[in-house]
Amino acid sequence: MGLDEDSLEYHREEPPGKIEISTTKPTNTQRDLSLAYSPGVAAPCRHIDQNPDDAYQYTAKGNMVGVVSNGSAVLGLGDIGAQASKPVMEGKGVLFKRFADIDVFDIELDQTDAEDIITTVEAMEPTFGGINLEDIKAPECFEIEETLREEMDIPVFHDDQHGTAIISGAALLNAVDINGKDLADLDIVFSGAGASAIATARFYESLGARKQNITMCDSSGIITETRAEHGDVNEYKAQFARDVPEGDLADAMEGADVFVGLSVADIVSPEMVRSMADDPVIFAMANPDPEIGYEEAKAAREDTVIMATGRSDYPNMVNNVLGFPFIFRGALDVRATEINEEMKVAAAEALADLAKQDVPDAVVKAYGDQPLQFGPDYIIPKPLDPRVLFEVAPAVADAAMESGVARGELDTDDYVETLEARLGKSREMMRVVLNKAKSDPKRVALAEGDDEKMVRAAYQMAEEGIAKPVLIGDADRIEATAADLGLDFDPEIADPAAGDYEEYAERLYEIRRRKGITESEAADLVRKDGNYFGSVMVEQGDADAMLTGLSHHYPSALRPPLQVVGTADDAEYAAGVYMLTFKNRVIFCADATVNQDPDEDVLAEITRHTAELARRFNVEPRAAMLSYSNFGSVDNEGTRKPRRAAERLREDSAVDFPVDGEMQADTAVVEEILQGTYEFSDLDDPANVLVFPNLEAGNIGYKLLQRLGGAEAIGPMLVGMDKPVHVIQRGDEVKDIVNLAGVAVVDAQQNE
Repeated sequence: MGLDEDSLEYHREEPPGKIEISTTKPTNTQRDLSLAYSPGVAAPCRHIDQNPDDAYQYTAKGNMVGVVSNGSAVLGLGDIGAQASKPVMEGKGVLFKRFADIDVFDIELDQTDAEDIITTVEAMEPTFGGINLEDIKAPECFEIEETLREEMDIPVFHDDQHGTAIISGAALLNAVDINGKDLADLDIVFSGAGASAIATARFYESLGARKQNITMCDSSGIITETRAEHGDVNEYKAQFARDVPEGDLADAMEGADVFVGLSVADIVSPEMVRSMADDPVIFAMANPDPEIGYEEAKAAREDTVIMATGRSDYPNMVNNVLGFPFIFRGALDVRATEINEEMKVAAAEALADLAKQDVPDAVVKAYGDQPLQFGPDYIIPKPLDPRVLFEVAPAVADAAMESGVARGELDTDDYVETLEARLGKSREMMRVVLNKAKSDPKRVALAEGDDEKMVRAAYQMAEEGIAKPVLIGDADRIEATAADLGLDFDPEIADPAAGDYEEYAERLYEIRRRKGITESEAADLVRKDGNYFGSVMVEQGDADAMLTGLSHHYPSALRPPLQVVGTADDAEYAAGVYMLTFKNRVIFCADATVNQDPDEDVLAEITRHTAELARRFNVEPRAAMLSYSNFGSVDNEGTRKPRRAAERLREDSAVDFPVDGEMQADTAVVEEILQGTYEFSDLDDPANVLVFPNLEAGNIGYKLLQRLGGAEAIGPMLVGMDKPVHVIQRGDEVKDIVNLAGVAVVDAQQNE
C-alpha cells in the first residue's frame, strides 16, 4: 500500500478526520449538566457581560486558536479551495494540541476577496485567544495579516510568512556561529519572492543582516530597481529591489555567503554552489524536493557546507512545527495583544540556544539513533524534542512582557513548571522532587561513571543544580567522553584504579570478612567493581547517595549496596517502587523488583516505606493491600497475608495514613465500587499506594498499567535502605537517571 492509500485509510477510519471536541468538566449527573448549561451557565454569562476580560476566566478562549484559511496556497497543492484544505487545517490543529496543548477550531472560508476574509475573521474575535492564518496566497496574505493585526486585540500570525522565517533564522544564527562569519556582513541570496521569502528576508534584518546585502530572485531573475521602476514586481517584492545589473539566480549566487531557497526543485546546480563564498550556508527549503539535493550540495565543495532543507530525511529540517505552537503558547499565556518582532526574535534565539544543549536519549531514538550534537549537521532542534516548549514559550512570554504587549504577568520559573504539567503528570510530579533537590543538592555517586549516559546525566545534574555528581570510573575515559560530547563542565571523578582508596578496601573487608570475602578479594572488588566502590563511599559518608544498574542485571547491581549499605534501622527489607502517572492520577506500585514472596511483616513494612516515598512527591498516601479477594470473600493463606498486613498497619499508632485490604485491584482504584459496595472501607477515596501480594503480581501489574493504561513510569525507586541507593534499569535514558538522582537527593535530605 502506497503513502497515498495509507493516508486515505488513516483519515477515513472511524471517526473520519483527525480531531474531536471533548469536555473538560464532569457531565455525569443532572447537577453537572445544570452547571454546564441551563440554568447555571447564566452566572458566568453575567460576569462576562459586566467585564469582557472574564471570558478568559470562565471560558476556553484563553487556550483557543482559530486556524483560518481559504485554501488558496496550500503547500505543494496550490489553490485547492476551502473545502479541500480542511485536512491540512485539521492537521494544524493536531500539531497545536500535540506540541503545546492548545485547542483549535479550524475555519475554512469560501472567500477569495481580502476584505471579505478580514471582515469575517474580525467578527470571530470573541471566540478565540489568537488567530493562525494559513495557506492564503500572496499578496493578499500581507494585506489580511497587516489589517487584522491592527484591528484585532488578539495575536494574529500568518505561519506561512513567519514560521519559516523564525526557524531558518535560528538555523542562520547557529550557522554563522559555526563558520565564524558576521550576520551584518553576509551576502544573502533568495530564490523565491513569495510571502515566505519576503517575511524571511525581513526577519533576517531583525536578526542583524543588512538589507543592502540581500538579493532576491523570482522566476524572472534578480529583482532590481530597474524592474521595480517599470512596475515589473509588486510593492512587497519592490522592498528588496537592488541597484545591481539584471541577471539570473546563478549570477546572484556568485560569491554569496548564504542561499535561501523558497521556490522550486532542482534550480541550483553544483556549479552554482561552487561559485559561492567559503564555507557557504545553503537553506534549500522547497518541498517536497529542494532546490538542490543534500548530497549534491555537500559533494560540490571540499570546505564546510552547512545545509538545511524542509525534509525530515536529511539533517537540519526547517519545520514550522518548531515555531507556531510554542509562540502561540507563550503569547496566550500572557494574553498578548499581538505577536511582535521582539517575540519572533526571542523564539529564534531560544531555538538556536537549544541546539547547543545535550540532546535527550528519547529524541535521539526517535530519529534513528543518529548522533545529534551541535555542529554543521545539527543547527536546529528536532521537532519531537519536548524541551522546545520549555525554551521557546517562556522566551516569547518574556519578550511580550518586556515589549509591552502582554496584558498578564507571569514568573518564568513557575511558568516552566506549568508547561511541564501540560506534557504529563509525571513531569509535574518530578518537578516537585527536583525543586526540593535543588534547595540543598547532595553528593551522588554514579557507579558506572565512565558510561556515556552517566557522564551526560552528571552534566545535567550539575548544570541544573540538582545534585553534586561523583563519577566513579576511569578518569581519562570520562574526561575524553565529556570532551567528545562537548560538555562544558569539570566533573568530580573518583578513579578506583588510580586513586589511593586503601581505606575503602579495608572497610569492605571489615564488613564482609565473615561473609566469605578475603582481604585481597576486598581490595580487588574496590579497584574493579564500581558498585562496591560506590557502596563503600556512601556507607563511609563520602557520598550522600548512589545510583547504579545501567549495565548490570538488577539483582547483581542491588547485591553490593545491600551487602555494604544495608537497610535502615527501622527496616528489615528493601523494596522497589514505581510511580505511575496518569492524566489525573498518580499511583505508587510496590513491590515490583525485590521481594519474591513477602509475608505479612514484609508487606506491612513495604507499605510504610512506600507511603513515606509518596509524601516526598507531596502525595498523601492511601494504601490498598491487593489480592484476588475482597475483604474475606476468599479465605486461604494467600489472601490472609495482605489481610493481616492491613490489620497490623491499622493497629500501629505510628501509621498516620489510611490503609485497607485485602481487596481486588478494581475495588482499590474505582470510587463507585469502593464507596458503593464497600462503604465500610477505611479508604474514603481510591487508593494511590498499591501493595501487591508478591513480586510476580507486582511486576506484571505495573507493566500492564504502564503499557495498556497509558501511564508514564518513574522508577524503580528503592525504599528501606539505610542510605539512598537507587538501581536504575538497564537501558534507562539520561532523564531517568537524572530523575532518580533527584529522588536520591531528597532521600538524603530526609535522612539529615
